[in-house]
Amino acid sequence: MAERRRGVVLEQAILRAAAEELAEVGFPGLTMDRVAKRAGTNKNAIYRRWPSRAALAVAAYRQFAEGSAELPDTGSLRADVLELLRRANRQWSSPLGDVLRGLLAGLGGEPELLKELQDASSDGGSAVWLTILGRAVARGEATPEALHPRVATVAVVLLRNEFITRGVPHVPDSVLVEIVDEVYLPLIRGRGTPPG
Repeated sequence: MAERRRGVVLEQAILRAAAEELAEVGFPGLTMDRVAKRAGTNKNAIYRRWPSRAALAVAAYRQFAEGSAELPDTGSLRADVLELLRRANRQWSSPLGDVLRGLLAGLGGEPELLKELQDASSDGGSAVWLTILGRAVARGEATPEALHPRVATVAVVLLRNEFITRGVPHVPDSVLVEIVDEVYLPLIRGRGTPPG
């Protein structure tokens, strides 16, 4: 008779099963029954840990997406932003990106989970972008007025827009460079200039 799994061991089995299900059927096809069967447990064990299918999907995605590389620190805001955009582009172009897009589309009514998901995606949420921008402020490449979450994340929001509204499977590097050179850097530089 197999030993009964508990605690972290069972949790990891459930998350792994949910991640495999997400990769196979996407968020719309994810069911607690299929995850339970794949994990070799019952639905009650899942519901004790995650109150909904959406919460389980986000937790599974977070585990999948963890372990991303350290933040770039090239000494240049432009190079750091391009590296972050390129990482996000690679991830969103992968099967993991398909899962992310399905979750983003399916979590519209759950703002807390949506925020958690965005923070787990390869762009790292606003904290990552504020860190990169904060380093640029410290180097004198930007003024402190640029340190605003909406300003800091505008580049990755534009990249996300390419995937979600245009439905492209991969964004060409030339578009990333255009986002940085034509939108992001001018916005950052303009934040320190008083309105005229």
